[in-house]
Amino acid sequence: MVEYHLKLTLLGPGSVGKTSLLNRFINNQFSQSYRMTMGVDFLNKKVKFKEDEVTLTIWDVGGQERFKTMRSNYYSGTSGALLIFDLTRPDTFQKVINTWYPELLKYCGNDVPFILIGNKLDLIKEIGSTIKKNKALEFANEKNSIYIQTSAKTGQSVEEAFTELTKKAALKNKIHLN
Repeated sequence: MVEYHLKLTLLGPGSVGKTSLLNRFINNQFSQSYRMTMGVDFLNKKVKFKEDEVTLTIWDVGGQERFKTMRSNYYSGTSGALLIFDLTRPDTFQKVINTWYPELLKYCGNDVPFILIGNKLDLIKEIGSTIKKNKALEFANEKNSIYIQTSAKTGQSVEEAFTELTKKAALKNKIHLN
C-alpha cells in the first residue's frame, strides 16, 4: 500500500455550509446550529482507494468579508478546492464566480482542480432553488470541472464530492490511485 497526502480547501461565501459539509464528510454528523469559521479550521481524514491511502488535510476557510485579507495565507499547498455556494441564495453563486474562483486561480494557479458545489439541496423543496442548474453546469464545464449538488444535512452526494476532488487533485499531482 502506498500513502499520499493532499491538501483540499473549502471555499465560498459565509453561511453556505462549508463547515457542515466538512463535518458530514469527516464525522458523518450534521448540526443545526450555525458556528462561523473564524479565519480557518482544518481536519484530517484518511481515504482508501483499492490499494492506496490518501491522507486529506481539509482546510475550511472562513467566508466572511472581514477575513479576506488573511485568506491568501491559507491557499499555500492547496491540491484542490471545493467552491461552494448555497442553492437558495443566488448572490452566493455570483460571489463564487466573481470572487472566489478568481482568488483560487490567483493564489493556486490556473490548473488547480476544483469541484463546483451547490449545497443545501435539502432546502429546495421548501424554499425553492434560485440558481438555474444549467448555469452552474455551464460554469463548471467551461472551467474543465464538474458540478455536484449536495446536502450536508442529509449527506446526499457529500462523499462523492470529496472523492471526485481527491481523484482530480491526485491526478494533477501525478498520483495514480489504485
